[in-house]
Amino acid sequence: MYRNSRLGILLPTLLALAMSAGILIGIYAVRPSGGASGDVVPKKLRATLSLIEKAYVDSVDMDSVAERLIPQLVEELDPHSMYIPARELQSVNESLDGEFDGIGVMFNMITDTVVVLNVISGGPSDRAGVVNGDRIIFIDDSLVAGRHIDQNNIVKRLRGKRGTNVSLRIERGAVRDLVPITVTRGVVTVKSIDAALMITPRIGYVKLLTFSKNSYSEMVKAIDKLREEGMRQLIFDLRGNSGGFLDQAISIANELLPGRNLIVYTVDRHKKRTMEYSNGRGKLTDIPLVILIDEGSASSSEILAGAIQDNDRGVIIGRRSFGKGLVQQQFPYSDGSALRLTIARYYTPTGRSIQKPYDKGNEQYGNDILNRYKHNEFFSADSIRFADSLRFVTPGGKVVYGGGGIMPDIFVPMDTSAITKYYLEVAGRNILYRYTLEYSDRHRRQLNAIRSVDQLRGFIYSDRGLLEEFVSYAARGGVKPVPEQIKASTGLILSQIRSLVARNSPLEDTGYWAIAFADDQVILRAIEELDK
Repeated sequence: MYRNSRLGILLPTLLALAMSAGILIGIYAVRPSGGASGDVVPKKLRATLSLIEKAYVDSVDMDSVAERLIPQLVEELDPHSMYIPARELQSVNESLDGEFDGIGVMFNMITDTVVVLNVISGGPSDRAGVVNGDRIIFIDDSLVAGRHIDQNNIVKRLRGKRGTNVSLRIERGAVRDLVPITVTRGVVTVKSIDAALMITPRIGYVKLLTFSKNSYSEMVKAIDKLREEGMRQLIFDLRGNSGGFLDQAISIANELLPGRNLIVYTVDRHKKRTMEYSNGRGKLTDIPLVILIDEGSASSSEILAGAIQDNDRGVIIGRRSFGKGLVQQQFPYSDGSALRLTIARYYTPTGRSIQKPYDKGNEQYGNDILNRYKHNEFFSADSIRFADSLRFVTPGGKVVYGGGGIMPDIFVPMDTSAITKYYLEVAGRNILYRYTLEYSDRHRRQLNAIRSVDQLRGFIYSDRGLLEEFVSYAARGGVKPVPEQIKASTGLILSQIRSLVARNSPLEDTGYWAIAFADDQVILRAIEELDK
Protein backbone atom coordinates (compact mmCIF):
# COMPACT_ATOMS: atom_id res chain seq x y z
CA MET A 1 0.00 0.00 0.00
CA TYR A 2 1.34 3.43 0.93
CA ARG A 3 4.87 2.44 1.90
CA ASN A 4 3.40 -0.17 4.21
CA SER A 5 2.82 2.47 6.87
CA ARG A 6 -0.88 1.93 7.34
CA LEU A 7 -0.09 -0.74 9.91
CA GLY A 8 1.42 1.85 12.21
CA ILE A 9 -1.80 3.84 12.11
CA LEU A 10 -3.99 0.78 12.57
CA LEU A 11 -2.02 -0.92 15.33
CA PRO A 12 -5.07 -1.06 17.64
CA THR A 13 -6.92 -2.95 14.91
CA LEU A 14 -4.04 -5.37 14.70
CA LEU A 15 -4.31 -6.06 18.40
CA ALA A 16 -7.97 -6.91 17.99
CA LEU A 17 -7.00 -9.14 15.09
CA ALA A 18 -4.56 -10.95 17.35
CA MET A 19 -7.38 -12.49 19.34
CA SER A 20 -9.59 -13.30 16.33
CA ALA A 21 -6.96 -14.38 13.83
CA GLY A 22 -7.33 -17.67 12.10
CA ILE A 23 -10.95 -18.71 12.33
CA LEU A 24 -9.85 -22.02 10.91
CA ILE A 25 -12.51 -24.64 10.45
CA GLY A 26 -11.13 -28.16 10.55
CA ILE A 27 -12.18 -30.61 7.87
CA TYR A 28 -11.43 -33.59 10.02
CA ALA A 29 -14.08 -35.21 12.21
CA VAL A 30 -13.24 -36.43 15.67
CA ARG A 31 -15.06 -38.75 18.07
CA PRO A 32 -15.41 -37.83 21.73
CA SER A 33 -13.66 -40.27 24.00
CA GLY A 34 -14.27 -41.24 27.61
CA GLY A 35 -12.01 -42.79 30.16
CA ALA A 36 -11.87 -42.81 33.92
CA SER A 37 -10.10 -39.49 34.31
CA GLY A 38 -12.40 -37.86 31.79
CA ASP A 39 -15.59 -38.86 33.62
CA VAL A 40 -14.97 -37.11 36.95
CA VAL A 41 -15.34 -33.50 35.87
CA PRO A 42 -18.50 -33.96 33.75
CA LYS A 43 -20.21 -35.73 36.69
CA LYS A 44 -19.20 -32.94 39.06
CA LEU A 45 -20.41 -30.29 36.61
CA ARG A 46 -23.70 -32.07 36.08
CA ALA A 47 -24.17 -32.44 39.84
CA THR A 48 -23.41 -28.76 40.46
CA LEU A 49 -25.83 -27.55 37.81
CA SER A 50 -28.49 -29.91 39.10
CA LEU A 51 -28.08 -28.65 42.65
CA ILE A 52 -28.34 -25.02 41.54
CA GLU A 53 -31.46 -25.77 39.54
CA LYS A 54 -33.19 -27.73 42.31
CA ALA A 55 -31.92 -26.34 45.61
CA TYR A 56 -30.70 -22.76 45.12
CA VAL A 57 -32.69 -20.22 47.15
CA ASP A 58 -33.83 -18.23 44.08
CA SER A 59 -35.07 -19.50 40.74
CA VAL A 60 -32.31 -19.46 38.15
CA ASP A 61 -32.50 -19.32 34.36
CA MET A 62 -30.21 -22.24 33.61
CA ASP A 63 -29.98 -21.35 29.92
CA SER A 64 -28.60 -17.97 30.93
CA VAL A 65 -26.13 -19.66 33.28
CA ALA A 66 -24.94 -21.92 30.46
CA GLU A 67 -24.49 -18.94 28.12
CA ARG A 68 -22.14 -17.35 30.64
CA LEU A 69 -20.43 -20.54 31.76
CA ILE A 70 -19.50 -22.07 28.41
CA PRO A 71 -17.36 -19.12 27.19
CA GLN A 72 -15.41 -19.15 30.48
CA LEU A 73 -14.90 -22.90 30.20
CA VAL A 74 -13.69 -22.70 26.61
CA GLU A 75 -11.38 -19.79 27.46
CA GLU A 76 -9.41 -22.14 29.69
CA LEU A 77 -8.46 -24.34 26.72
CA ASP A 78 -6.56 -22.23 24.17
CA PRO A 79 -6.87 -18.78 22.56
CA HIS A 80 -8.71 -20.02 19.46
CA SER A 81 -11.42 -22.32 20.79
CA MET A 82 -14.54 -20.22 21.10
CA TYR A 83 -18.26 -20.34 21.85
CA ILE A 84 -20.50 -18.50 19.38
CA PRO A 85 -23.99 -17.49 20.60
CA ALA A 86 -26.86 -18.13 18.20
CA ARG A 87 -27.42 -14.40 17.64
CA GLU A 88 -23.85 -14.01 16.36
CA LEU A 89 -23.35 -17.21 14.39
CA GLN A 90 -24.68 -15.98 11.06
CA SER A 91 -22.53 -12.85 10.97
CA VAL A 92 -19.47 -14.76 12.19
CA ASN A 93 -19.88 -17.33 9.42
CA GLU A 94 -20.63 -14.95 6.56
CA SER A 95 -17.07 -14.22 5.50
CA LEU A 96 -16.35 -17.95 5.38
CA ASP A 97 -19.65 -18.98 3.80
CA GLY A 98 -19.06 -16.54 0.96
CA GLU A 99 -22.60 -15.16 0.82
CA PHE A 100 -25.41 -13.47 2.72
CA ASP A 101 -28.91 -12.14 2.06
CA GLY A 102 -29.06 -8.40 1.43
CA ILE A 103 -29.25 -5.65 -1.17
CA GLY A 104 -25.65 -5.73 -2.41
CA VAL A 105 -24.08 -2.33 -1.73
CA MET A 106 -20.96 -1.08 0.00
CA PHE A 107 -21.71 2.11 1.92
CA ASN A 108 -20.27 4.50 4.45
CA MET A 109 -21.93 6.77 7.02
CA ILE A 110 -19.03 9.03 7.86
CA THR A 111 -21.09 12.19 7.18
CA ASP A 112 -24.21 10.79 8.95
CA THR A 113 -25.69 9.89 5.59
CA VAL A 114 -25.70 6.49 3.93
CA VAL A 115 -23.41 7.07 0.93
CA VAL A 116 -23.31 4.20 -1.57
CA LEU A 117 -19.64 3.69 -2.41
CA ASN A 118 -20.07 0.70 -4.69
CA VAL A 119 -22.96 -1.33 -6.01
CA ILE A 120 -22.07 -5.01 -6.35
CA SER A 121 -22.25 -5.84 -10.04
CA GLY A 122 -25.24 -8.04 -10.86
CA GLY A 123 -26.55 -7.84 -7.29
CA PRO A 124 -30.05 -6.84 -6.12
CA SER A 125 -29.36 -3.08 -5.97
CA ASP A 126 -27.65 -3.12 -9.36
CA ARG A 127 -30.71 -4.76 -10.89
CA ALA A 128 -32.99 -2.24 -9.15
CA GLY A 129 -31.07 0.80 -10.45
CA VAL A 130 -29.04 1.99 -7.45
CA VAL A 131 -25.76 3.59 -8.60
CA ASN A 132 -22.47 4.58 -6.99
CA GLY A 133 -22.74 7.93 -5.22
CA ASP A 134 -26.42 7.60 -4.29
CA ARG A 135 -27.39 8.73 -0.80
CA ILE A 136 -30.04 6.68 0.98
CA ILE A 137 -32.31 9.11 2.83
CA PHE A 138 -35.22 6.80 3.73
CA ILE A 139 -35.29 3.05 4.33
CA ASP A 140 -38.91 1.95 4.03
CA ASP A 141 -40.69 4.82 5.81
CA SER A 142 -37.87 5.67 8.23
CA LEU A 143 -35.66 8.73 7.79
CA VAL A 144 -32.04 7.58 8.24
CA ALA A 145 -30.11 10.67 7.09
CA GLY A 146 -28.89 13.07 9.76
CA ARG A 147 -30.25 10.93 12.59
CA HIS A 148 -26.95 9.65 14.05
CA ILE A 149 -28.06 6.06 13.50
CA ASP A 150 -25.46 3.39 14.20
CA GLN A 151 -24.04 1.80 11.06
CA ASN A 152 -24.87 -1.70 12.33
CA ASN A 153 -28.48 -0.58 12.66
CA ILE A 154 -28.46 0.49 9.02
CA VAL A 155 -27.08 -2.91 8.02
CA LYS A 156 -29.92 -4.66 9.88
CA ARG A 157 -32.51 -2.53 8.09
CA LEU A 158 -31.05 -3.20 4.65
CA ARG A 159 -30.52 -6.92 5.12
CA GLY A 160 -33.31 -9.43 5.31
CA LYS A 161 -34.62 -12.69 3.96
CA ARG A 162 -34.07 -13.19 0.24
CA GLY A 163 -37.17 -12.42 -1.82
CA THR A 164 -38.40 -9.68 0.52
CA ASN A 165 -38.50 -6.04 -0.57
CA VAL A 166 -37.01 -2.90 0.92
CA SER A 167 -38.15 0.54 -0.24
CA LEU A 168 -35.49 3.22 -0.56
CA ARG A 169 -35.74 6.94 -1.25
CA ILE A 170 -32.50 8.19 -2.67
CA GLU A 171 -30.84 11.56 -3.17
CA ARG A 172 -29.02 11.54 -6.48
CA GLY A 173 -26.79 14.25 -7.93
CA ALA A 174 -28.66 17.11 -9.54
CA VAL A 175 -32.06 15.38 -9.36
CA ARG A 176 -34.34 17.67 -7.34
CA ASP A 177 -36.68 15.12 -5.78
CA LEU A 178 -35.85 11.95 -3.93
CA VAL A 179 -35.74 8.92 -6.24
CA PRO A 180 -37.91 5.98 -5.06
CA ILE A 181 -36.37 2.54 -5.63
CA THR A 182 -37.62 -0.84 -4.44
CA VAL A 183 -34.93 -3.49 -4.05
CA THR A 184 -35.75 -7.18 -3.78
CA ARG A 185 -33.26 -8.71 -1.39
CA GLY A 186 -31.24 -11.61 -2.72
CA VAL A 187 -28.05 -13.59 -2.32
CA VAL A 188 -24.98 -11.37 -2.20
CA THR A 189 -21.64 -13.03 -2.83
CA VAL A 190 -18.80 -12.12 -0.47
CA LYS A 191 -15.63 -12.28 -2.53
CA SER A 192 -12.45 -13.54 -0.94
CA ILE A 193 -10.16 -12.20 -3.68
CA ASP A 194 -9.75 -8.48 -3.13
CA ALA A 195 -7.85 -7.84 -6.37
CA ALA A 196 -6.43 -9.67 -9.36
CA LEU A 197 -4.52 -7.59 -11.91
CA MET A 198 -1.35 -7.30 -13.95
CA ILE A 199 1.07 -4.94 -12.23
CA THR A 200 3.75 -5.31 -14.93
CA PRO A 201 3.44 -6.81 -18.42
CA ARG A 202 4.62 -10.17 -17.01
CA ILE A 203 3.72 -10.14 -13.30
CA GLY A 204 0.23 -10.92 -12.03
CA TYR A 205 -0.91 -9.88 -8.58
CA VAL A 206 -3.61 -11.61 -6.50
CA LYS A 207 -4.75 -10.30 -3.11
CA LEU A 208 -6.60 -12.91 -1.03
CA LEU A 209 -8.63 -11.59 1.93
CA THR A 210 -9.74 -14.86 3.52
CA PHE A 211 -9.98 -18.57 2.85
CA SER A 212 -13.75 -18.85 2.38
CA LYS A 213 -15.53 -21.81 0.83
CA ASN A 214 -15.24 -20.11 -2.59
CA SER A 215 -11.57 -19.07 -2.43
CA TYR A 216 -10.16 -21.86 -4.58
CA SER A 217 -12.72 -21.42 -7.37
CA GLU A 218 -12.24 -17.64 -7.26
CA MET A 219 -8.49 -18.08 -7.53
CA VAL A 220 -8.76 -20.43 -10.53
CA LYS A 221 -10.91 -17.88 -12.37
CA ALA A 222 -8.55 -15.04 -11.46
CA ILE A 223 -5.48 -16.98 -12.60
CA ASP A 224 -7.12 -17.95 -15.89
CA LYS A 225 -7.93 -14.27 -16.51
CA LEU A 226 -4.41 -13.11 -15.68
CA ARG A 227 -2.86 -15.76 -17.93
CA GLU A 228 -4.97 -14.49 -20.80
CA GLU A 229 -3.51 -11.06 -20.06
CA GLY A 230 0.05 -12.36 -20.30
CA MET A 231 0.96 -13.39 -16.75
CA ARG A 232 4.27 -15.28 -16.53
CA GLN A 233 5.04 -14.62 -12.83
CA LEU A 234 2.84 -14.33 -9.77
CA ILE A 235 2.73 -12.31 -6.54
CA PHE A 236 0.23 -13.85 -4.11
CA ASP A 237 -0.58 -11.41 -1.30
CA LEU A 238 -1.65 -12.97 2.02
CA ARG A 239 -0.95 -9.94 4.22
CA GLY A 240 -3.74 -9.43 6.73
CA ASN A 241 -5.39 -12.73 5.76
CA SER A 242 -6.35 -14.27 9.10
CA GLY A 243 -7.28 -17.70 7.75
CA GLY A 244 -10.39 -19.70 7.04
CA PHE A 245 -11.13 -23.14 5.63
CA LEU A 246 -8.23 -25.56 5.70
CA ASP A 247 -9.35 -27.42 2.57
CA GLN A 248 -9.20 -24.19 0.55
CA ALA A 249 -5.57 -23.59 1.57
CA ILE A 250 -4.73 -27.17 0.58
CA SER A 251 -6.46 -26.81 -2.81
CA ILE A 252 -4.65 -23.56 -3.58
CA ALA A 253 -1.30 -25.04 -2.51
CA ASN A 254 -2.02 -27.97 -4.84
CA GLU A 255 -2.24 -25.54 -7.77
CA LEU A 256 1.22 -24.21 -6.95
CA LEU A 257 3.19 -27.35 -6.07
CA PRO A 258 4.51 -30.22 -8.22
CA GLY A 259 3.17 -33.71 -7.56
CA ARG A 260 3.78 -35.65 -4.33
CA ASN A 261 4.89 -32.62 -2.34
CA LEU A 262 3.66 -32.68 1.25
CA ILE A 263 1.44 -29.65 1.84
CA VAL A 264 0.57 -30.01 5.52
CA TYR A 265 -0.14 -32.65 8.11
CA THR A 266 -2.27 -32.56 11.24
CA VAL A 267 -1.93 -34.48 14.51
CA ASP A 268 -4.94 -34.99 16.80
CA ARG A 269 -5.14 -35.94 20.49
CA HIS A 270 -4.71 -39.62 19.64
CA LYS A 271 -1.46 -38.85 17.74
CA LYS A 272 -3.16 -39.73 14.48
CA ARG A 273 -1.50 -38.03 11.51
CA THR A 274 -3.43 -36.91 8.45
CA MET A 275 -1.13 -36.08 5.54
CA GLU A 276 -2.06 -33.90 2.56
CA TYR A 277 -0.01 -34.13 -0.65
CA SER A 278 -0.15 -32.29 -3.97
CA ASN A 279 -1.40 -34.35 -6.90
CA GLY A 280 0.68 -32.77 -9.68
CA ARG A 281 -2.33 -31.52 -11.63
CA GLY A 282 -2.01 -27.86 -10.62
CA LYS A 283 -1.88 -25.16 -13.30
CA LEU A 284 0.88 -23.09 -11.67
CA THR A 285 3.45 -25.68 -10.62
CA ASP A 286 6.39 -24.01 -12.38
CA ILE A 287 5.52 -20.29 -12.54
CA PRO A 288 7.96 -18.01 -10.63
CA LEU A 289 6.19 -17.25 -7.36
CA VAL A 290 6.37 -14.79 -4.46
CA ILE A 291 4.08 -14.91 -1.43
CA LEU A 292 3.64 -11.84 0.78
CA ILE A 293 2.95 -12.20 4.51
CA ASP A 294 2.87 -10.07 7.64
CA GLU A 295 1.84 -10.30 11.29
CA GLY A 296 -1.81 -10.40 10.20
CA SER A 297 -1.29 -13.56 8.12
CA ALA A 298 -2.55 -16.48 10.19
CA SER A 299 -3.74 -20.05 10.09
CA SER A 300 -4.54 -21.09 6.49
CA SER A 301 -2.28 -18.29 5.25
CA GLU A 302 0.57 -19.82 7.21
CA ILE A 303 -0.24 -23.31 5.92
CA LEU A 304 0.06 -22.05 2.35
CA ALA A 305 3.18 -19.96 2.97
CA GLY A 306 4.78 -22.80 4.93
CA ALA A 307 4.07 -25.33 2.18
CA ILE A 308 5.69 -23.08 -0.42
CA GLN A 309 8.68 -22.26 1.78
CA ASP A 310 9.34 -25.80 3.00
CA ASN A 311 9.19 -27.22 -0.52
CA ASP A 312 11.55 -24.53 -1.88
CA ARG A 313 8.83 -23.61 -4.36
CA GLY A 314 8.83 -19.82 -4.07
CA VAL A 315 10.06 -16.80 -2.11
CA ILE A 316 8.28 -15.52 1.01
CA ILE A 317 8.57 -11.73 1.47
CA GLY A 318 7.36 -9.40 4.23
CA ARG A 319 7.33 -9.77 8.00
CA ARG A 320 6.86 -12.69 10.40
CA SER A 321 3.35 -14.14 10.32
CA PHE A 322 0.94 -14.39 13.23
CA GLY A 323 1.79 -17.88 14.53
CA LYS A 324 -1.37 -20.01 14.66
CA GLY A 325 -0.95 -23.76 14.24
CA LEU A 326 -4.20 -25.01 15.77
CA VAL A 327 -7.11 -26.51 13.83
CA GLN A 328 -10.70 -25.82 14.86
CA GLN A 329 -13.87 -27.68 13.99
CA GLN A 330 -17.31 -26.16 14.42
CA PHE A 331 -19.85 -28.16 16.43
CA PRO A 332 -23.46 -26.86 16.30
CA TYR A 333 -25.86 -26.82 19.25
CA SER A 334 -29.60 -27.34 18.89
CA ASP A 335 -30.38 -23.71 19.79
CA GLY A 336 -28.41 -22.32 16.83
CA SER A 337 -25.21 -21.55 18.72
CA ALA A 338 -21.93 -23.34 18.03
CA LEU A 339 -18.61 -24.32 19.54
CA ARG A 340 -15.39 -23.93 17.59
CA LEU A 341 -13.10 -26.39 19.29
CA THR A 342 -9.42 -26.99 18.68
CA ILE A 343 -9.16 -30.61 17.53
CA ALA A 344 -5.63 -30.87 16.14
CA ARG A 345 -2.29 -29.17 15.51
CA TYR A 346 -0.95 -28.72 12.04
CA TYR A 347 2.67 -28.96 10.89
CA THR A 348 4.44 -27.68 7.81
CA PRO A 349 6.21 -30.16 5.48
CA THR A 350 9.54 -29.97 7.33
CA GLY A 351 7.77 -30.78 10.62
CA ARG A 352 7.45 -27.25 11.98
CA SER A 353 4.72 -26.26 14.37
CA ILE A 354 4.36 -22.52 13.87
CA GLN A 355 1.97 -22.07 16.81
CA LYS A 356 3.33 -19.41 19.14
CA PRO A 357 3.23 -20.16 22.89
CA TYR A 358 -0.01 -19.56 24.77
CA ASP A 359 0.87 -21.07 28.14
CA LYS A 360 1.12 -17.65 29.85
CA GLY A 361 -2.53 -16.78 29.36
CA ASN A 362 -4.76 -15.15 26.80
CA GLU A 363 -3.85 -11.60 27.77
CA GLN A 364 -0.17 -12.07 26.99
CA TYR A 365 -1.07 -14.01 23.87
CA GLY A 366 -3.26 -11.13 22.74
CA ASN A 367 -0.46 -8.65 23.37
CA ASP A 368 2.04 -10.53 21.22
CA ILE A 369 1.69 -8.26 18.17
CA LEU A 370 2.09 -5.14 20.31
CA ASN A 371 5.15 -6.65 21.97
CA ARG A 372 6.69 -7.35 18.56
CA TYR A 373 6.18 -3.69 17.71
CA LYS A 374 7.71 -2.55 21.01
CA HIS A 375 10.69 -4.85 20.54
CA ASN A 376 11.44 -3.33 17.13
CA GLU A 377 10.55 -6.45 15.17
CA PHE A 378 8.54 -4.53 12.58
CA PHE A 379 11.67 -2.61 11.67
CA SER A 380 14.56 -5.07 12.06
CA ALA A 381 14.81 -8.78 11.31
CA ASP A 382 17.81 -8.96 13.67
CA SER A 383 15.48 -8.40 16.63
CA ILE A 384 13.89 -11.84 16.08
CA ARG A 385 15.44 -14.81 17.86
CA PHE A 386 14.56 -18.48 17.47
CA ALA A 387 15.75 -21.38 19.60
CA ASP A 388 18.07 -23.92 17.94
CA SER A 389 15.62 -26.65 18.93
CA LEU A 390 13.10 -25.10 16.52
CA ARG A 391 15.51 -25.16 13.58
CA PHE A 392 14.56 -27.12 10.46
CA VAL A 393 16.10 -27.47 7.01
CA THR A 394 14.23 -27.65 3.70
CA PRO A 395 15.19 -30.14 0.93
CA GLY A 396 17.05 -27.29 -0.78
CA GLY A 397 19.15 -26.58 2.32
CA LYS A 398 17.33 -23.47 3.51
CA VAL A 399 17.11 -23.03 7.30
CA VAL A 400 13.61 -22.35 8.64
CA TYR A 401 12.23 -22.10 12.17
CA GLY A 402 9.08 -23.12 14.00
CA GLY A 403 7.56 -21.95 17.25
CA GLY A 404 6.01 -18.64 16.29
CA GLY A 405 4.87 -17.95 12.73
CA ILE A 406 6.53 -18.11 9.32
CA MET A 407 9.69 -16.01 9.02
CA PRO A 408 9.96 -14.62 5.48
CA ASP A 409 12.93 -15.37 3.26
CA ILE A 410 13.23 -11.65 2.58
CA PHE A 411 12.35 -9.24 5.40
CA VAL A 412 10.89 -5.85 4.48
CA PRO A 413 10.59 -3.48 7.46
CA MET A 414 7.69 -1.18 8.12
CA ASP A 415 8.38 2.28 6.70
CA THR A 416 7.19 5.08 9.01
CA SER A 417 9.32 7.86 7.50
CA ALA A 418 6.28 9.60 5.98
CA ILE A 419 4.18 9.56 9.14
CA THR A 420 4.29 13.09 10.51
CA LYS A 421 2.12 14.83 13.07
CA TYR A 422 0.29 16.54 10.20
CA TYR A 423 -0.50 13.20 8.58
CA LEU A 424 -1.68 11.71 11.88
CA GLU A 425 -4.04 14.67 12.30
CA VAL A 426 -5.65 14.48 8.86
CA ALA A 427 -5.88 10.68 9.02
CA GLY A 428 -6.94 10.43 12.66
CA ARG A 429 -9.73 12.97 12.26
CA ASN A 430 -10.96 11.19 9.10
CA ILE A 431 -10.41 14.38 7.14
CA LEU A 432 -8.43 12.50 4.51
CA TYR A 433 -11.14 9.88 4.05
CA ARG A 434 -13.96 12.44 3.94
CA TYR A 435 -12.05 14.33 1.27
CA THR A 436 -11.88 11.23 -0.92
CA LEU A 437 -15.66 10.79 -0.61
CA GLU A 438 -16.34 14.39 -1.59
CA TYR A 439 -13.80 14.23 -4.40
CA SER A 440 -15.43 11.06 -5.72
CA ASP A 441 -18.85 12.74 -5.61
CA ARG A 442 -17.59 15.71 -7.62
CA HIS A 443 -16.13 13.37 -10.25
CA ARG A 444 -18.81 10.69 -10.13
CA ARG A 445 -19.56 10.78 -13.84
CA GLN A 446 -15.93 10.24 -14.81
CA LEU A 447 -15.42 7.57 -12.13
CA ASN A 448 -18.51 5.59 -13.08
CA ALA A 449 -17.39 5.53 -16.72
CA ILE A 450 -14.07 3.80 -15.92
CA ARG A 451 -13.81 0.23 -17.24
CA SER A 452 -10.08 -0.56 -17.22
CA VAL A 453 -6.99 -0.06 -15.09
CA ASP A 454 -5.44 2.10 -17.83
CA GLN A 455 -8.48 4.38 -17.82
CA LEU A 456 -8.33 4.55 -14.05
CA ARG A 457 -4.67 5.50 -13.98
CA GLY A 458 -5.25 8.15 -16.64
CA PHE A 459 -7.99 9.75 -14.54
CA ILE A 460 -6.30 9.40 -11.13
CA TYR A 461 -3.00 10.98 -12.16
CA SER A 462 -4.51 13.78 -14.28
CA ASP A 463 -5.26 16.11 -11.35
CA ARG A 464 -2.05 18.08 -10.75
CA GLY A 465 -3.53 20.24 -8.01
CA LEU A 466 -4.68 17.38 -5.79
CA LEU A 467 -2.29 18.03 -2.89
CA GLU A 468 -2.92 21.77 -2.73
CA GLU A 469 -6.69 21.24 -2.82
CA PHE A 470 -6.48 18.69 -0.03
CA VAL A 471 -4.31 20.91 2.18
CA SER A 472 -6.90 23.70 1.82
CA TYR A 473 -9.70 21.24 2.61
CA ALA A 474 -7.85 20.03 5.72
CA ALA A 475 -7.31 23.63 6.85
CA ARG A 476 -11.05 24.26 6.62
CA GLY A 477 -11.46 21.14 8.75
CA GLY A 478 -9.21 22.52 11.47
CA VAL A 479 -5.75 21.15 10.57
CA LYS A 480 -3.39 24.00 9.81
CA PRO A 481 -0.73 23.47 7.11
CA VAL A 482 2.78 22.61 8.32
CA PRO A 483 4.90 22.90 5.14
CA GLU A 484 7.88 20.78 6.20
CA GLN A 485 5.61 18.00 7.48
CA ILE A 486 3.42 18.14 4.39
CA LYS A 487 6.53 17.79 2.25
CA ALA A 488 7.62 14.70 4.20
CA SER A 489 4.15 13.13 3.96
CA THR A 490 3.32 14.13 0.39
CA GLY A 491 3.85 10.68 -1.14
CA LEU A 492 1.82 8.95 1.56
CA ILE A 493 -1.05 11.44 1.41
CA LEU A 494 -1.32 11.36 -2.37
CA SER A 495 -1.08 7.58 -2.47
CA GLN A 496 -3.95 7.21 -0.01
CA ILE A 497 -6.15 9.80 -1.71
CA ARG A 498 -5.64 8.28 -5.16
CA SER A 499 -6.11 4.71 -3.95
CA LEU A 500 -9.27 5.46 -2.00
CA VAL A 501 -10.78 7.41 -4.89
CA ALA A 502 -9.89 4.50 -7.18
CA ARG A 503 -11.80 2.17 -4.87
CA ASN A 504 -14.90 4.29 -5.48
CA SER A 505 -14.75 3.45 -9.19
CA PRO A 506 -16.44 0.38 -10.72
CA LEU A 507 -13.08 -1.42 -10.40
CA GLU A 508 -13.49 -1.31 -6.60
CA ASP A 509 -10.66 -3.05 -4.74
CA THR A 510 -8.81 -4.00 -7.93
CA GLY A 511 -8.73 -0.27 -8.67
CA TYR A 512 -7.41 0.43 -5.20
CA TRP A 513 -4.48 -1.97 -5.58
CA ALA A 514 -3.81 -0.90 -9.16
CA ILE A 515 -2.89 2.52 -7.74
CA ALA A 516 -1.61 1.58 -4.26
CA PHE A 517 1.03 -0.96 -5.30
CA ALA A 518 3.31 1.73 -6.73
CA ASP A 519 3.98 2.96 -3.16
CA ASP A 520 3.96 -0.43 -1.44
CA GLN A 521 7.54 -1.32 -0.53
CA VAL A 522 6.75 -5.01 -0.04
CA ILE A 523 5.21 -5.37 -3.51
CA LEU A 524 8.05 -3.37 -5.04
CA ARG A 525 10.56 -5.70 -3.38
CA ALA A 526 8.66 -8.67 -4.77
CA ILE A 527 8.79 -7.21 -8.28
CA GLU A 528 12.53 -6.69 -7.85
CA GLU A 529 12.95 -10.34 -6.83
CA LEU A 530 10.98 -11.64 -9.82
CA ASP A 531 12.87 -9.37 -12.22
CA LYS A 532 16.24 -10.87 -11.28
